[in-house]
Amino acid sequence: MAYRYLFGPVPSRRLGISLGIDLVPHKTCSFNCIYCECGQTTDLTCERREYVPTDRVIAELDDFLATAPDLDYVTFAGSGEPTLHSGIGEIISFIKDRYPRYRVAVLTNSALFTDPDVRAALMRADVVVPSLDAVSEEVFVKINRPSPGITAGQVLEGLLDFAREYTGEVWLEIFIVPGVNDTDKELRLLKDAVIAIEPDRVQVNTLDRPGAEDWVLPASPEAIERIAAMLGGNAGAIGVAYAGRTLPPKTKDIGETILATIRRRPCTPRDLATLLGIRPTEVAKHLRVLEAQGLIEAVEEKRGVFYRPT
Repeated sequence: MAYRYLFGPVPSRRLGISLGIDLVPHKTCSFNCIYCECGQTTDLTCERREYVPTDRVIAELDDFLATAPDLDYVTFAGSGEPTLHSGIGEIISFIKDRYPRYRVAVLTNSALFTDPDVRAALMRADVVVPSLDAVSEEVFVKINRPSPGITAGQVLEGLLDFAREYTGEVWLEIFIVPGVNDTDKELRLLKDAVIAIEPDRVQVNTLDRPGAEDWVLPASPEAIERIAAMLGGNAGAIGVAYAGRTLPPKTKDIGETILATIRRRPCTPRDLATLLGIRPTEVAKHLRVLEAQGLIEAVEEKRGVFYRPT
């Protein structure tokens, strides 16, 4: 079966070997974050509906998981906001009922947690990774550029409601953009929010690949460590490099895996070699083929040459 809504498995800095599920068209999101490594949002919306056929996603998952692949997580992520899909709860339940050995993770921007249906849909996930980049309205609008009608207060209120109801693990992500949300005032507000939410982990992140806006720069490692220390004992930086196990040789096609990884986030050849645990010369060979096929292109950035999908 050719998979349209699944990608990977790909190595993740946080989730190990992860099979990705993409439930919405490319860059369909309730935010248009200035730092998004997937690029600008092209469909800014908070409308929940069945963007792709739920039964088709379930059929693809059934076909893939029936082979008993070695995975750390099945992850709802991709290049848009997965909670916009009205069938996400049904898909999570299918995985947990039919393939209970697999842990389910959901990455979300937290925008829709004020909706009780969204909160209920995620209750059977093992890990939810919600984002909270700002608490003040001014900074929230500047960094997340939300769909009309979404406010900073609503996002925090929804997150608090979800955290109170949810029995799985909450790994709160805070993305730092220097000059935007790293002021003492905003960091104090974020710390107060962390105390109220009581997440299992706080993951402090910053730009590692080209963002949606060229002027967005990464915070220094020292700044990230300082902010993590200020936020509390369960806060830490998300490492740049993947340090887990590599993909099992029997289940990976290197070219397809490289393309799946690049479709999620732009990568340098060194990133790919580290992520996949293969030699740089092998990565270079496959990049040349993919570039010749017109599937990827190279762009020069501060950290080196990045490859992204065409």
